[in-house]
Amino acid sequence: MASLRVSGMVVSGSSSSRRSHKRLVTAAINGPRIRFSPLSLPKLSTNDFIEELSVRSGGYRVPITTQMEKESGPKTHGSDPVVVAELYAIMEAVADRIEMHKNIGEQRDNWNHLLLNSIHAMTLTAATMCGLAVASASGEPLAGLKVSSTILYLAATGMLAIMNKIQPSQLAEEQRNASRLFKQLHGQIQTLLSVGNPTVSDVNDAMENVLALDKAYPLPLLGAMLEKYPSSVEPAVWWPQQGRKQARGIGKKVEGNGWDRELEDEMREIVGVLKRKDKADYLRLSEKALKLHKMLAFSGPLLTGLGALGSAFAGTANPWAVVLGVAGGALASIVNAMEHGGQVGMVFEMYRGNAGFFKLMEETIESNINETNVWGRENGQVFEMKVALQLGRSLSELKHLATSSSLRDIEEEEEEFGSKLF
Repeated sequence: MASLRVSGMVVSGSSSSRRSHKRLVTAAINGPRIRFSPLSLPKLSTNDFIEELSVRSGGYRVPITTQMEKESGPKTHGSDPVVVAELYAIMEAVADRIEMHKNIGEQRDNWNHLLLNSIHAMTLTAATMCGLAVASASGEPLAGLKVSSTILYLAATGMLAIMNKIQPSQLAEEQRNASRLFKQLHGQIQTLLSVGNPTVSDVNDAMENVLALDKAYPLPLLGAMLEKYPSSVEPAVWWPQQGRKQARGIGKKVEGNGWDRELEDEMREIVGVLKRKDKADYLRLSEKALKLHKMLAFSGPLLTGLGALGSAFAGTANPWAVVLGVAGGALASIVNAMEHGGQVGMVFEMYRGNAGFFKLMEETIESNINETNVWGRENGQVFEMKVALQLGRSLSELKHLATSSSLRDIEEEEEEFGSKLF
């Protein structure tokens, strides 16, 4: 522009000036030229572009999948919509079961407190009335106190027999476990829908898990209640027994799917520790809790029944009748406080559930190790982290546990437990 302005001023001069102006203009035009390199524009997919335009015309916009999103793994929107809808329906049913088990667990915990307080009051009142009946003069007051004491003892015996049969504290623990496990299943389905590529097999597995939990922790009492005094102690089982599904769609870029010989050996040592120490210890504690449970459940109604018998013959020539009537009620209160106040049934169910947790870990680890195709397993790095978290350990502590377990026979040292949580 500066060259042109100067040229314009020279135009009004002489002819020589015009010639010089012409040269200046020519020089300005033929000056250095700026070269533009060709722009590299991204190639657009015609199909995606047409699809987006057609969708936008309907008032909606569907984002086009980028190459980074395609490489990051399959997404839910690429799955069968019927499968996704079925999984969402299962999630709704699982959420409903979580609320049901939570409410029923609170109700049965209230049963335990209310029934225990009622039986305590009835037993102690009956023992007091039996003692007053003997201490008072003979006549109508004596007979009334004896009859009232006997009735209260009999009522307490019947209520205690029912309470020992259903074990409200143990029922409440079952519902708490069921609520927690259904929440875990709900989270697993959410993760599958978020980062996985669900199939019909995933729907069937989710249905089997729901039905297995329904069977392991039933809601009704009559006809479906779990045995409260089993003849032998077995770990609780709340998962399908025909096999477990492995996580898919995670970590497929890792060579060997994150597995190597060292990790397999480490997992085998972990399984050995869980079998020898953790699961065996909780089964042993479960047996002790079950024996105490049976003894207390038998002693409570027996003592209240003897109290009723003693109160009925109180005031007669036999002096042991009143001792039995008063002492029976006192001992029955102590036994009931130990059994239901201490919630021995809940403790037994907790030990049994912990043994089941370690059994589930064993089966999960063994099912991954025994899978010959490494791509059919869960990713090794993710699986190792999950095992460490479930045992309350870091990855270095997990490796140390496996190493110390392999050297146990050589060093002849006492083996430590696998879990730091229980």
